[in-house]
Amino acid sequence: MSQKPKTKTMDMSIEEKPSKEAPQMEKKDKKSEKKETVARVRGKKYNEKKVLVNRDSFYQISEAVELVKKTSYSKFDGTVELHMAVRKEGINVNVSLPFSTGKAKRIEIADESTIAKLKEGKADFDVLLATADMMPKLVAFARILGPKGLMPNPKNGTIIKDASQAAKFSGNTINVKTEKKAQVIHTIAGKVSQDTKELEANVSAILDTVGRRQILKAFIKPTMGPSVKLQIN
Repeated sequence: MSQKPKTKTMDMSIEEKPSKEAPQMEKKDKKSEKKETVARVRGKKYNEKKVLVNRDSFYQISEAVELVKKTSYSKFDGTVELHMAVRKEGINVNVSLPFSTGKAKRIEIADESTIAKLKEGKADFDVLLATADMMPKLVAFARILGPKGLMPNPKNGTIIKDASQAAKFSGNTINVKTEKKAQVIHTIAGKVSQDTKELEANVSAILDTVGRRQILKAFIKPTMGPSVKLQIN
């Protein structure tokens, strides 16, 4: 007796087997559709100010500062931000600015009350000064102080001989460093309301301390307003 061919039933079973790939593709398509629909829309005020800046031009610092003042549209006194792309990671320098950034700094001299606050995870100061005998006690809180640039060190003059030296410390010193695992720096140079010469001097001081050869590109901008490319060299 001859056997019935089984190829037909086998073919049917393969055709009827549901595909696992199809639903996955549909999910991916839906995700990509969502991404495509999200578009950044600039406001009317931003667009009005944007036309004052030539996006293809690199401006001298003095010209850039003047443009930042003109293009800032916040109702409050905006901050002048400085953003840089640099050649390497791990840049971490302290810059003594010739003028204030417009923000009053809270300076504290480390003592036992400071240690008590740090044990609770509090660091309510912008600059921490310490004498040599306090340093061993502060090392235990390196995880709190280090990432914020608050750990006292000889480089930025925050290790002092005694409390009388605290009065000589400049509140205009800022810590400038690259973002974690990134070759970019975000910092501030002052307030929009400041004199142009002051802002120009602060920006120059930051560029010089970071090292102009280390900087690939830089621009400044107000808190609310378009960015202005800087002529670095």
